[in-house]
Amino acid sequence: MIIPVIILAIVFFLTAVRQVGNIRLEIWQIMTLGTLAVLITGQISIAYAMGAVNLDVMIFLFGMFTIGQALEMSGYLSHLSYRFFKNAGSIDAIILYILFGMGFASAFLMNDTLAIIGTPVVLLLAKEHRINPKLLLMALAFAVTTGSVISPIGNPQNLLIALGSDMKNPFLTFMKYLLLPTAINLFIAYLLLKISYREHFTSPSLNHSKPTVTDIRLARLSRMSLLLVLSMVCIKILLALSGLQFDLKLTYIALISALPILLLSKRRKEVLKSMDWHTLIFFAAMFILMESVWNSGFFQNAISGSGVDITATPMILAISVFLSQFISNVPLVALYMPILSHANITTGGLLALAAGSTIAGNLSILGAASNVIIIQNAERKGKVCLSFIEFARVGIPLTIMQVFVYWLFLS
Repeated sequence: MIIPVIILAIVFFLTAVRQVGNIRLEIWQIMTLGTLAVLITGQISIAYAMGAVNLDVMIFLFGMFTIGQALEMSGYLSHLSYRFFKNAGSIDAIILYILFGMGFASAFLMNDTLAIIGTPVVLLLAKEHRINPKLLLMALAFAVTTGSVISPIGNPQNLLIALGSDMKNPFLTFMKYLLLPTAINLFIAYLLLKISYREHFTSPSLNHSKPTVTDIRLARLSRMSLLLVLSMVCIKILLALSGLQFDLKLTYIALISALPILLLSKRRKEVLKSMDWHTLIFFAAMFILMESVWNSGFFQNAISGSGVDITATPMILAISVFLSQFISNVPLVALYMPILSHANITTGGLLALAAGSTIAGNLSILGAASNVIIIQNAERKGKVCLSFIEFARVGIPLTIMQVFVYWLFLS
């Protein structure tokens, strides 16, 4: 049963080096090879593997990728980018706009949504102002991961915690405990990026040129889709605040919002052809590999046999950050929640699990789905390769500092 863990370790290694001989591997190819390995070695059956793929996530990503591709192709995304960043007159301002603007937006539009929409935006900014694209991509990755901490719909694991506990009014509870430490952690991300990329913060005052919308009809449909997303997210929030037992799933929001493009656009085939299918393949493969690792029981046994108090806030933060790298944050939360429930854990403990399992994404590329979306899109659209080591060089100290901040506020 150790074979899936060994295969996962190889996947991590290949993701770090991205090279086998003269062959350059993409992240989706590495994950697919890992999944093929567990299937061929019989660690998981084909039928079980098909059941492991989370269709809700796949449909959500399909809908949001469709909207993101249409926004980009029509030129409307460039228009939105100009309106948002036009007053950012320096690289410092652009980084702060990304961290706080896209960070807090991810709390309500979900981090993966902002990763999809934000990647072409920051690539455009980097090209227009000759800024190092890796700096902006890392700012975006840290923004959508850290910012999503403050809301129960910011990411799937927060939603699981909010629904699986007796938390009263989860939106207000998350905000009360996590808003201030998250704002501090976003500023820490800015300081670390400024230190790590200090030679790139020397550009003169920036002037933004107003772009033109290239396809007015597709832009109108894209705008309609975007408004549908925003409207239904607001409805979802209001439903949660009112206590009504109606689950407006993010899957429904993404799919309904994509319908104007899929049904009414003459360029629907072009949109679908240009969409990021490789990232969808990555996620399908990841679900299968992680399910195989989960079934091995390796990490569950490691937790139960550790002999430490795994209900203490520092341990919740540490374990959730570490294990989220190997079994992904949603399975980690699914494993941890019953343990904390039986221990009658406080609200602070539950929110420590939410914070730890989320900022785990800042530690490494594979720590968050949004990281993979950003890096895959950057390689496909901008030919920019952000390596595992370069990400971790900033991500590891950032995660350590952020864990310390959440520990101070939640203990």
